[in-house]
Amino acid sequence: MKFRIGAVIGFMVTMMLSWQLGGWAGYRLVERESREESFRYSQLVANELNRYRPIPELMAEHPLLLSVLKSPDNPGLVQAANEEMKQMARIVGSSDVYLLDRTGLTIAASNYYKPNSFIGRRYDYRPYFRDAIRTGRSALYFALGTMSDIRGLYFSSPVAFADDRVAGVIVVKVQVEELESQWQRPATYNDAEMVVLDDDGISFLASRNDWLYRDFEPGGAVPADDPGIRLRYPEQPLQPMDINIKEAPFGLADDVRRLRIVDGDRSREYLSVRTPLPHLDWSLQVMIGTRSVLWTRVESLIAGTVIFLGALLTLLYLRERYRLEAELAERGERLELRVAERTQDLELSNRQLTEEVRQRKAAEDELKETQQELIQAAKLAVLGQMSAGLNHEMNQPLTAIQAYARNSRRFLERGSHQTVDANLSEIIALCHKMAELTRQFKIFARKSEGLPATVDLRMAIDAALKIITAQDSGARVTIDWQRPREPALCHGDLIRVEQVLVNLIANAVQAVEAVADPTVSIDLLPEGDQWLCRVRDNGSGLPADSEQIFEPFFTTKSMKQGLGLGLSISRQIVDALGGRLTGRNRSDGPGAEFLLTLNTRG
Repeated sequence: MKFRIGAVIGFMVTMMLSWQLGGWAGYRLVERESREESFRYSQLVANELNRYRPIPELMAEHPLLLSVLKSPDNPGLVQAANEEMKQMARIVGSSDVYLLDRTGLTIAASNYYKPNSFIGRRYDYRPYFRDAIRTGRSALYFALGTMSDIRGLYFSSPVAFADDRVAGVIVVKVQVEELESQWQRPATYNDAEMVVLDDDGISFLASRNDWLYRDFEPGGAVPADDPGIRLRYPEQPLQPMDINIKEAPFGLADDVRRLRIVDGDRSREYLSVRTPLPHLDWSLQVMIGTRSVLWTRVESLIAGTVIFLGALLTLLYLRERYRLEAELAERGERLELRVAERTQDLELSNRQLTEEVRQRKAAEDELKETQQELIQAAKLAVLGQMSAGLNHEMNQPLTAIQAYARNSRRFLERGSHQTVDANLSEIIALCHKMAELTRQFKIFARKSEGLPATVDLRMAIDAALKIITAQDSGARVTIDWQRPREPALCHGDLIRVEQVLVNLIANAVQAVEAVADPTVSIDLLPEGDQWLCRVRDNGSGLPADSEQIFEPFFTTKSMKQGLGLGLSISRQIVDALGGRLTGRNRSDGPGAEFLLTLNTRG
């Protein structure tokens, strides 16, 4: 009876905890989605502002603007300024560009040919004009256009004389509909909404059209007759939203609010996160509906029920097992008592035998543990010898295989089966080459490789270029390979020499990634009884101590581009073949060059 009562109480407690935990997890998930959306959209707004902010400052440097401000009555200059501003507006993608004198009068504009042209109109009351005149620096302002009634961002910059006196102000207006259209609701939430508020709490960007120019401050704190607001939003009713703030769920951040918005005959609860936006006194408010929290709580109740039933069955099993064990223990005690009464000598022998078995088992366990440690140490030693070099050198063919596979998919979609077959042949060849490369690394690690043979150095360069050109990183690099007509026979191993050349050419390609005209040149020159292979690039060059680049784990690249083992392994391979590998900065221009010298005979 007590067990049943305890089970019922435990089930109720489990359901309560599951309901609370599900609510907490659901609200946290909604909060995280809101913050991700806030961060994404704030970055979007920051990028747009940074893109347009320097434009009026550059326009203000145009000498034609200062000439018009000096001679506003010159029709020729005014017309030239109008055409120039029209061209400026078209280039930067703005809706309007216009020039104001010190009194705020428009003397030239990009829309001079339209019926609602700004020319002759005075905008001295606009904050973007007053701030530019007062501070002598660029300004930014948001408002509805007085002529077009279209929302826009106004970027302004003063036009100054040579002595820094302000002669006028150049203004660029950019429409904000693009910022509004680039916000997308999260895929998992259909009832997510977004509004961008000014410093008075009025929405001027919104995911819903009926939420534009509404007061989102609870209680309607913005006065309707505020002159600054009326200048910014002329002819707009600025109706307050019916917002009720509810108690925030436990465990959420302080800036998270739970709101209920009543809009007509609809009432919906949202979780709201308000984030300040850069450069202006704006704030982004992302609101995601809390309907998903209910489903999370239901899922939590189901999970809690499963866990409770599992725990209950486990407890019942343990109870039954304990009862059986207790019964068996009682029977064993009676049996042991009877055996002890019949023969004490047998009990003593059994005890001695039990102790001996325990000691032997402990010794066996210790021996097995020692053997496992020795095996693990041997595995780590082998991996430590091979992993660094093998991982580095295998990465280049794998990258080429990935590039061929991607190209094959595209050609397969186009129906170019012949090209796909050629790419698959290259992939098979690279797989065979990787197998041979693995075998060579094992031989190199054991220091038991076979004798080098005579190889054609041209074939090694051709094979290396196949791997390099198959990668995306070498797509825009010009590779100048002056291939001799006659064979370049030298003493070496084709696979290892190819490894060295792949590393040198790949380093050269990476060194010219940031160069305007990336070029890598490969020359093959005879020098007595040796062949010299020279790999040159026009990148930034090597550090002052060029020998330091051949030290293990020294690299000037990021971790994604390498571990700093390529040149060290390449020099070891060349030294083992009786050759020489050096690197230095070019004397005839920017960049570096690597010199690989191999003997024509052993």
